[in-house]
Amino acid sequence: MTIKVEVRSNESLEAALRRFKRQCNYGGVFRMAKASTWHEKRSDKSRRERRERMRTILKAARRSRWLLNRS
Repeated sequence: MTIKVEVRSNESLEAALRRFKRQCNYGGVFRMAKASTWHEKRSDKSRRERRERMRTILKAARRSRWLLNRS
């Protein structure tokens, strides 16, 4: 997994760094690095993944309800 950010013309280095951090965050680089710093038990891992799946499902349900109410 390689993340590349090219500094655009008339773009400050700080703005390019913000874009790089955002891409790393969206790509899951920080999450993978944090996960590899310590050992996680299989039961804890499955519990965490179950929570993440439920969070994703509930978020999608809220979004679909919001889109239905908007129309």
